[in-house]
Amino acid sequence: MGLGVEKMAGGGAALQVPAAPPARVEVAIIGAGVMGLSIAYNLAVRGLSDVVLFERGYLAEGASGRNGGGVRQQWSTEVNVRLMQRSVELCKSFAVELGVNVWFRQGGYLFLARKPAEVARLEKNVALQNRLGLPTRMMDGAGAAEVVPELDPRGVLAASFNPSDGILFPWPFLWGYAQRAAEMGVLLYTQTAVHGIEREADGRWRLATSRGAVSARRVINAAGAWSPEVARLVSVELPTWPIRHEICSSEPLKPFLGPMVSELESGLYFSQSMRGEIVGGVSLPPERTYSTRSTLRFLTTYAQRLVALVPLLAGVKVLRQWAGAYDMSPDGNPILGCPPDAPDFFLACGFVGHGFMMAPVIGQLYAEWLTGGTRHEIFDRCRLDRFAGGPAAADREDFNIG
Repeated sequence: MGLGVEKMAGGGAALQVPAAPPARVEVAIIGAGVMGLSIAYNLAVRGLSDVVLFERGYLAEGASGRNGGGVRQQWSTEVNVRLMQRSVELCKSFAVELGVNVWFRQGGYLFLARKPAEVARLEKNVALQNRLGLPTRMMDGAGAAEVVPELDPRGVLAASFNPSDGILFPWPFLWGYAQRAAEMGVLLYTQTAVHGIEREADGRWRLATSRGAVSARRVINAAGAWSPEVARLVSVELPTWPIRHEICSSEPLKPFLGPMVSELESGLYFSQSMRGEIVGGVSLPPERTYSTRSTLRFLTTYAQRLVALVPLLAGVKVLRQWAGAYDMSPDGNPILGCPPDAPDFFLACGFVGHGFMMAPVIGQLYAEWLTGGTRHEIFDRCRLDRFAGGPAAADREDFNIG
């Protein structure tokens, strides 16, 4: 069989794979964003490298390459706080374990509240986070201005700050997972569409791809906002939908901003990269679309909110603006595990805007389960059938920002 060469976006090392996928594999993963790559890598770490990934585009083409890189532990439910504590630890060890510098730095997350109801939510969340060992603390507007002196604290009633939250650079995060998984035997095919999935007589799944067919004992749908299209190939309907989320980056500035700053009222969030750019976004009325078109409406809204909060940024130049698709779910929580009528067809979707930061831990938990280890409670809490009168849905998060 001849060899093809898949080159990673951004000049990463080439990944050599057979020109056509093998006839039979243990696991086929559809979607090579950070979620699919994390699952594949962690399966290989646990000795299961008979895995193939199919990505219809290129690495970092989807949401994984279009986000702000935030990784926070400030959540409103115990299970998510604990999951993200574990995810942060994995991010801290990523460079050493995978040999790729992702520029992870723990400058913290600063959430700003302008309404009494938002203050109450933060107070409740901080109490939970403190009980679980996070050093999150409440403060007033003046306290927030001590954390970020450039802020205009007028109208800020309260804030919460956790110094152990962080930010990393998304692209090398994907490349690191891809390269290490490939080195351990995982086959990654970019520019490869899956256009059919059928059940075989022995219970396995037969995937028809643009490079040929492959039979897999298990299939994992990690296609993000495109997961419903993949699920329909096995006659499963997912209640998720895409929403365009825009983001932009400024010219490099002298470093002044430590944490990711997030304003609850407007959905504004922004941080400063290691290279000095201000990277951020703001909430707009949701628009169901896969479009990655940039809009003046976003830039105007973002600029107004950003400059009102940090006046010194009034003259900053915007160098790049882009968009990606949030993978929305009805209750703001992911969909995991197998649908009732499709055993061995696993879901990893519906993460809203937080699949990137949750991927390290979800990939590890999936790998533990699928290789005979512990099945984490998240897989029962986030089953698809919770939307059809099944087990109670996982608690809804109070806010989904950053």
